[in-house]
Amino acid sequence: MSAQRIIRPEPLSAAAFAPFGDIIDVANAKRQVPINQGYTTRFHDLANIDVSDKGGETCVSIFRSTPMDPVTIRLMERHPLGSQAFIPLERRPYLVVVAPPGDLVPDNIKVFRARGDLGVNYAKGVWHHFSLALSQPSDFLVIDRAGPGDNLDEIELADHQQFTIEP
Repeated sequence: MSAQRIIRPEPLSAAAFAPFGDIIDVANAKRQVPINQGYTTRFHDLANIDVSDKGGETCVSIFRSTPMDPVTIRLMERHPLGSQAFIPLERRPYLVVVAPPGDLVPDNIKVFRARGDLGVNYAKGVWHHFSLALSQPSDFLVIDRAGPGDNLDEIELADHQQFTIEP
């Protein structure tokens, strides 16, 4: 059975995304520091990378996401032991699908359209869909947790809870 509900994403903004984590944007830097003899600007402390629970360590990876057509949301996941940051490498827009921590309530799922110059950092325990490239395969730099413990919960949505996104 195909999804009946259609959701249109809202623009990603720091205020709208705050319940789910951080927007990674140079405009949100706590400080701007000139470095490397003035040829580089460091945009300092853009996200709260939270991975130390139960002996976790920071892990840096690249995820290559292939567009879905149609974009139908059937599954949500969360990471209870650490945050997970996604930074687009090709500056292409993408979709962000999230729900608050705790028990997953499908009616509380929000959809954002992210500009290609913005990253997201999902807070520990926030429900989210895997990365959703739009027009072509896209690479994301991912900073998350590696280490002992079960750090992945997945829930498959029932047929009546699934929905399609109109990008």
